Amino acid sequence: MLLSIAVAAAGALASRRPAAAASPARRAALVPQGPRIVRLPAPDNPLVAIRLLFQVGAADDPTGKDGLAALTAAMLGAAGTQRRSWAEVLDVLYPMAAAIDTYGDTDTFVFEGSVHRDNLAAFADLLAEQILTPRFAREDFTRHRQDALDFITKTLRGNDDEDLGKQALTALMCKSHPYGHPTAGTVAGLRAIRLDDVRRFYADMFTQDRLIVGVAGGYPDGFPENFAARFSALPAQGKPHKKLSPPPAHAGEVLIVEKDARANAVSMGHPLGITRADDDFYPLYLAGSYLGEHRTFNGLLMIELRQKRGLNYGDYAYVESFIQDGGTTFPLTNIPRRSQHFEIWLRPVAPQATAFAVRGALFELDKLVREGIPTAGLQATREFLLHYVDLWAQDASRRLGHAIDALIYGKDIVAELKARLPTLTKVEVDRVIRKHLDPKRLTIAIVSDNAKALRAQLLSDKPTPMTYDTKDTPADVLERDKSIADFPLHLTPSRVKILSAAVMFEK
Repeated sequence: MLLSIAVAAAGALASRRPAAAASPARRAALVPQGPRIVRLPAPDNPLVAIRLLFQVGAADDPTGKDGLAALTAAMLGAAGTQRRSWAEVLDVLYPMAAAIDTYGDTDTFVFEGSVHRDNLAAFADLLAEQILTPRFAREDFTRHRQDALDFITKTLRGNDDEDLGKQALTALMCKSHPYGHPTAGTVAGLRAIRLDDVRRFYADMFTQDRLIVGVAGGYPDGFPENFAARFSALPAQGKPHKKLSPPPAHAGEVLIVEKDARANAVSMGHPLGITRADDDFYPLYLAGSYLGEHRTFNGLLMIELRQKRGLNYGDYAYVESFIQDGGTTFPLTNIPRRSQHFEIWLRPVAPQATAFAVRGALFELDKLVREGIPTAGLQATREFLLHYVDLWAQDASRRLGHAIDALIYGKDIVAELKARLPTLTKVEVDRVIRKHLDPKRLTIAIVSDNAKALRAQLLSDKPTPMTYDTKDTPADVLERDKSIADFPLHLTPSRVKILSAAVMFEK
């Protein structure tokens, strides 16, 4: 992948290895000189992808106003400008066959779109207008704040048990930490936000030093520079980034979220001390993929829990925060975090099999940490990833997303995996597994409609055997089940709590 970067990544995530002292010329290059620019020219491509990434996210929400960053981003990307109402913006976009998409996470918000190069100038004008001259209309503010409240109170609490389990794990794993609330905010936080808060947050946080401008595809010469220059209208610098330490581990804590649910969604994880900026991340990524690549059938958990036992439809593991990119199986780009975590998802499990499934995942993780990755598993996962990672960047927009992430982290995950995978050894992979993964550090969140019974079952020292509807389960599976059913959980009553979904993310 060709990557041209206009300005060095000032403030980007850096490797934890000590850096050599910078020369005067190098130090001068690190002084912010307007937005950083990432260019990926492809002259034969009739499409042009544009991304504006601001290093602003939910971690920047002021105390008591959780959701302000996301609400401000929505007021920029999906609301009116000083020149046009939101309805008029949509009218302008329609004949271009284009859209401005906005999304974000704890540390970034992105405004992006792709357009035919014949419409590039008009689309760029409109995107710049959205960011530089927001209308901040009362009706837009009311609409977006209500959408966020509805997401928390209706979608998250009521209709999306998988995401509820993930968000509950994050709240437990990152409690008293800036990452601990949903990007959309909390009910109390959103209700406390006023339109003036949005205006102030925009002025303080959406600044040149936090902006990366990315352009890919068949754009004309000079376009990236001319487009980026428009954003000199933003303040040069805003409030400094919050100092952020990794969340402390809350080992052995379990949160059971009680709601009407026909099956139980399970998430478990613990903080990690590394990101893509660190060399250990890449052998650890291979280990995570061996344990359970997202929505693929080659992962150990998928084979053991779904294929052999039919417990649910999906069992995956991740060594960084994962958001699925639309309808693909690939990771969404441009959601980098300063602090990452390890996570396992068990997608939903029948209530009578939940305790066994939890034990099964812990059993396999514990075995991986104790015994290391099998040689055959390492080779198969390496071969899979060497081909699979090419799919992550199969169009201009995704390639641009990865190039921007490479600027922030200092390492390109696709290039690093392609370069490192062929020579990774079992010794290297086993070392990072034992260094960074620990079943005893896990916190667990479960969405269940019978929380008291599940809590009692998890706290009991009694085995939780698996019962199958069919009579042809292989003997080796039944034998392994005995070890899983007896696997110790080491839970204590004071650390296994129940909360109603109706009060989750209230404040």
